[in-house]
Amino acid sequence: MKIIDKLVGNYDGQSVIEYTLSNDSGMTVSCLNYGCVITKIIVPDRQGNFENVVLGFEEFEDYLDLSPYFGCVVGRVAGRIKGARFELDGKEYLLADNEHPNHLHGGKKGFNSVIWKAEKIEEDEEVGLKFYYYSPNGEEGYPGNLNIFVTYLLNNKNELVITYEGKTDQKTLVNLTNHSYFNLSGNLKRDCTEHILQLESDRFLELGKDLIPTGKMIAAKNTPFDFQHGRRILSGVNSVHPQNVLAGNGYDHPLIFTGNGENTIVLSDEESGRTLMVTTDQPCVVVYTSNQLEGPFSISGVRARNYLGVCLETQGLPDAIHQPEFPSVILNPEDVYYSTTKYRFFANTLGD
Repeated sequence: MKIIDKLVGNYDGQSVIEYTLSNDSGMTVSCLNYGCVITKIIVPDRQGNFENVVLGFEEFEDYLDLSPYFGCVVGRVAGRIKGARFELDGKEYLLADNEHPNHLHGGKKGFNSVIWKAEKIEEDEEVGLKFYYYSPNGEEGYPGNLNIFVTYLLNNKNELVITYEGKTDQKTLVNLTNHSYFNLSGNLKRDCTEHILQLESDRFLELGKDLIPTGKMIAAKNTPFDFQHGRRILSGVNSVHPQNVLAGNGYDHPLIFTGNGENTIVLSDEESGRTLMVTTDQPCVVVYTSNQLEGPFSISGVRARNYLGVCLETQGLPDAIHQPEFPSVILNPEDVYYSTTKYRFFANTLGD
């Protein structure tokens, strides 16, 4: 187990460091102190070939100009907030409308685009980083001075465990997630349309034209949103279901877990044999199949195109502040925000 670090750039007068965590099996996770961005996750396929399974850039500067939230921590609130405003205890707060007229992923300068303090963690069976960021009262329009810790831990079970912890001195909103785009083919050899996704969810949130939940929960059974027995991403891409079409021919939807406590998501690629198992204590996962990724830029030498990655954004329900029946994302001064999501990688041999 080891950690190495290197200087990769400069941002806002501060050094940008890339840290690479390695376990005894050869798995590595690389990340930046800028936005807690995960730049690479290197894991083996069924033949023992070690390749990168997340989307990211080779040069730090590309994250400033081109990144659609690759690998970062987003907050204070993941997803969209309708009208870029909300009310707490009778007072209205106006947020940055960075996706006019709405607020997206924490605003113009969300947690994804700031430098975090980083402290190394080096143990016999795990290595990692504890990131810290202080978000002052009024940043991007949010109330309260907020202290946030995000911990990345890699162990010898080929697990990456992400823990989020937050404390505020004033009532505010907090709903964090990691925005990694996964592609289990390895080094972007193929898109993700043949990936199979499975999770225990019997409802999903209906989206309006602005991709914000309407408040209506739709039964997933007999729709392309039923993943309980496994479903290829392609089924949503080719679907004529109005919600798939609305999202740009694919998925950009919150899927609500059927159970409380620990919930499991499984993403697999038959050709490489790689499987990603995600366990989380969050009530939903936003599945985004990069329907809008196409653009005039390259990702590690591969031209950007739609369906090149799958985001599994474990989080509270989006725009919950405007939907009283959704679980609350309000954080009170007497409480601590705490959440954990674990990513375990393994490879199946032929015949498994």
